[in-house]
Amino acid sequence: MRERGLGFRGGMSEDLCGHGKKARGRKDVWRGVSAFMCAFLLFAVFVVPAASHEKLASEDYNTLKIYGNANEDDTIDMRDVTYIKLVIFGKKPETEFCDANYDGRVSMLDVVQTKLIIIGKEGKLTFIDSADRVVTIDIPPKTVILNSDAGELFKAVGADTDLVVGVSKYMIDDWRFPVLGTKENVGSGFGPDYEKIIALDPDIVIGYRRWPGVEELEEKVKPAGIEPVIIDGYVPDNLESEIKVLGYIYNSVERAEELWNFWEGYFEMLEERTKDVEEKPKVYFESWSEWHSTTAANKGWWNKAIEIAGGINIAANISDEPYVDVDPEWVVRNNPDIIIKLGSSKKRGDREELKARRNEMMEREALATVHAVQTGAVYGLDSEIASGAHGMISALCYAKIFYPELFADLEPKDVYKYYCEHFLGIELPEDYCLIYPETPVPWK
Repeated sequence: MRERGLGFRGGMSEDLCGHGKKARGRKDVWRGVSAFMCAFLLFAVFVVPAASHEKLASEDYNTLKIYGNANEDDTIDMRDVTYIKLVIFGKKPETEFCDANYDGRVSMLDVVQTKLIIIGKEGKLTFIDSADRVVTIDIPPKTVILNSDAGELFKAVGADTDLVVGVSKYMIDDWRFPVLGTKENVGSGFGPDYEKIIALDPDIVIGYRRWPGVEELEEKVKPAGIEPVIIDGYVPDNLESEIKVLGYIYNSVERAEELWNFWEGYFEMLEERTKDVEEKPKVYFESWSEWHSTTAANKGWWNKAIEIAGGINIAANISDEPYVDVDPEWVVRNNPDIIIKLGSSKKRGDREELKARRNEMMEREALATVHAVQTGAVYGLDSEIASGAHGMISALCYAKIFYPELFADLEPKDVYKYYCEHFLGIELPEDYCLIYPETPVPWK
C-alpha cells in the first residue's frame, strides 16, 4: 500500500518486477525491436496452432482481456513476451491471450505484436469488450462516444479529445465535459442518430450494452465499416477492466493505471474499516421519480456502493436486474434503518433539491412507521455521484453516514474535488452538495 495525496492508503504496492507499470522500459524495448526482427526470421517457423487454453490466474484476479496479455495478469509487459516464447518452445501451456495478433495461432509474430503494444506502437489492438465480444480496431481510433459514462472514463484516463468526432447528447453542455461537450451531437444510447454517426465516419462507436443493444448497434454501423465497442462505465465489476482497456486503446496506460489505483485505494479502505462491523444498517435506496419507486437490486453502483460501505441493501436479492420497482408495503415490511433518495439529474449538486427529496420521503404517509423515517435517518443523494465512473463517491458518503466514528477523517467532497481537478481537469463548484443532511443522523 502506498500513501495517497488525500491521506488514505491505497493502490497496489510496486514489486521489484515493476508489476502494473506497463510503460517502464519502453525506450529500451523499442531499441531492441529492430534487432529482434532479424532474430525473428530464424524463429518464425516455430508456430503453435490454436489449442485449449489454460487459465493461469485465480478466479479472483481481474485479468486484462487484451490479446498479448499472455500470462493473464492485469498488465502487458516483457513477462508476456517471455511467456509467449516459452509457449512456442513447448515450455508453457497456451492461454487465450497468447495470440496477440489474433490470427489463430501462436508464433513469433505474436511476440512482435506484444512488444509493439508495450511501447504503444501497435497498429491494431484486439480485446474483449464489456459485452464479451472479441473486437479488433485500428489504433488510434477516430471515435464516437454514444455513452456519457464511458465519456467520463475516456476523459479521466487522459485520452486525446481530438480523436472524438461525436458524443451523446447528454454530454453536450454538461459541466464535466467542457471540450467533449462541444463535439457533434449524435443522439444517445436510447436514440442514436445513425445517419449522423455514419456521416462522421469514425473507426469505432463506444456504447452501452443495454442501450440501444449490441445487436442493433452492430446491425446499424458495422456495414459502414464502423466497429461498435461496448464500454458501460456504470457496472462496478467491470470498472477496472474498462479503465485499463481504454488506457491501451488511447495509448494512455500509465494514466489509466493511476486512475484505477485511485479508486482501488478507497475500495480497500472501506473494506478494511468495515470488515469487523457486526451490526450493519438495512438500507433502502430509491431513485428519483414522480410516479413509481425504483430501487437498487443486485447489480450496478446503486447496490454496490451500499455494500462496500458496509450496509445491507434490502432489495439486493429480489432481482437479477440492476433496478426493480417495489411498492410501499414491501418497504414497510423490510423496515430499513436508513433511506437514500436520489435527487433529480436536472438539478445536480443542488442542496435545496436534495433537501426537498428528503422531505418528500419523511412526509410520505405510507412510510410513516418505517424505522428510518421515525429516527430521521433519511437522506437526499446527488444523482451525479450515484453511479458511473465516480460511483465510489456515493459509497464514501454512505460510509460517513453509516459509521461516522469509523470515518471521522473522511471528507467525500474533498475526494470528489480532487478527482474532478486531477482526472477531469475541471473545478468542482464550492457549493456543490453531495448528500443532505451532511451531518450524519443516528440510525440505531
